[in-house]
Amino acid sequence: MAGRIPEQFIDDLVTRIDIVELIENYLPLRKAGKEFQALCPFHGEKTPSFTVSREKQFYHCFGCGVHGTAIGFLMAYRNLEFLEAVEELADLAGVQIPRDTTDKNLVDSKEVFEVLGEAETFYKSQLRTAASKEKAINYLKNRGISGETAKVFGIGYAPEGWRNLIDNLAKNGITEEKLARGGLAIKKQTSGYYDRFRDRIIFPIQDKRGRVLGFGGRVLDKSEPKYLNSPETEVFHKGTELYGLKQAVASGQLESLIVVEGYMDVISLYQFGIRNSVATLGTAVTATHLDKLFRHVSKVVFCFDGDKAGKRAAWKGLELSLPKIQGNRQVEFCFLPEGHDPDSAVREFGSDRFFAASKVYSLIDYLLDSLRQKLDLSSGEGKANLLATIKPFMEKLSDTTLKAVAARKISDATKFDENLVRQEIGLIPRVNQRKYINAIKNYTSRSLQEQAIGLILASPSLANQISEAEMDFIRDNLSDCNILFEVWEKCTSEDLTTGSLIERFRGTATEQILLEIATVSNHLEEGQSAVELKEVFKKLHSKGVEQQILSIKNLSLADLTEEQKQLLRGYKK
Repeated sequence: MAGRIPEQFIDDLVTRIDIVELIENYLPLRKAGKEFQALCPFHGEKTPSFTVSREKQFYHCFGCGVHGTAIGFLMAYRNLEFLEAVEELADLAGVQIPRDTTDKNLVDSKEVFEVLGEAETFYKSQLRTAASKEKAINYLKNRGISGETAKVFGIGYAPEGWRNLIDNLAKNGITEEKLARGGLAIKKQTSGYYDRFRDRIIFPIQDKRGRVLGFGGRVLDKSEPKYLNSPETEVFHKGTELYGLKQAVASGQLESLIVVEGYMDVISLYQFGIRNSVATLGTAVTATHLDKLFRHVSKVVFCFDGDKAGKRAAWKGLELSLPKIQGNRQVEFCFLPEGHDPDSAVREFGSDRFFAASKVYSLIDYLLDSLRQKLDLSSGEGKANLLATIKPFMEKLSDTTLKAVAARKISDATKFDENLVRQEIGLIPRVNQRKYINAIKNYTSRSLQEQAIGLILASPSLANQISEAEMDFIRDNLSDCNILFEVWEKCTSEDLTTGSLIERFRGTATEQILLEIATVSNHLEEGQSAVELKEVFKKLHSKGVEQQILSIKNLSLADLTEEQKQLLRGYKK
């Protein structure tokens, strides 16, 4: 049964699952005080930086910074999506996942998916029956697309005319308004609607489950725009979706995914036997795209034309990839021969020579090659500039193994001593004591609100020490304590662990804030936390009083209440 999973079930599941036992299925953990340690699976290292807390149901790596709950670990380690991770944990715990079918947004989204599915059926039927279908079929034949490949991708045709889709789907009770919500119809300035896609080849855009999210349409002549995509809707977001991902996943065991720029690139590569390509949908690659790609494979290949636009797209991919490289993840860059796109290249060179005919770079090689082209390395100053220029890129790279590779290659390019390069790019041995000291420094340098949140995250039961009256006073007088109030409210209404508390905020901006704070408060002891929490709230209370005084000082004496006058008399600054 479809529906949203209730929050309480997620809380109970995170609490029920022993995160240590779960991670021990994948990593050899050893006891280290109250916690467990292992070599981090998300970046190369020689000494353990990866810690797991059974008490907090939370993991964190001091080397690369990854952190999260049991759900987050499965998503990162097994490349699972949220729902898949929850389903697997539920199976381990031997419990059924309940569904909340009263959520109006889910019901509404279901209606949109149904409309999009009906539209897909209509467009595919028109490729067989429309009076003007011949030019669409001829276009596909001229592009070398077989009927079998067209079927795999669900290719269809939107016939000429302004209301073909609207009128046909009206027979099934689908209104113009519903079509507009799915991005299929456009409202006129006067009244009524008309079809968005007219006289175009239609490419359904599907998610991994096969649900249609939107469509792309290509003209059959030289008119503009050549490609027209569905607009952003409640189910379609261009910055998160990838065309062809469903077909790539269904093709078999994936070792890598190739990122190209267009629908026809994906389809042509598929037909020639390269069945692991995907395309962005009229946007540059995003961090969300990369997260989705790495959930399925450990190797991503950006494949673009060798022109300026292709190089700009590749550079954007490089910048986004640096912080994502962990463990066995790899990124490569493939630049096609001049004048070719993936569609034309695979037809000329075939699948066997597709990459051999192109220039393929590793991430570090592409970074170095791009920077070298802008600098003169014949002088000492130019070599020093290369080292200075590459340093910010290395700071984004957390994987120590790849940093070591980079250090060696930078040393070869500049002839600088490799140990000097290692020092400059921050490749130094990590010492556990230093990690602890840095964590404490990071914690104490945070705002009072962040310190309070960190202490509560370390021991959620401590929230019960703060009275409702005190929390209301702080919230009413300090405008920057909204997140602290949310955390306090959840902890005092339910019995939560660190992990289940963070899961309560999954998918929100607050989740990332809590994850960051949790990593630097990970070493706080409960006894120490209780004392420090009282001190932090004393300071917060004092700040609240100061804010009250500031607001009172702007009032005339005659307007003050007796309580406000007493507050002024008792305030000493």
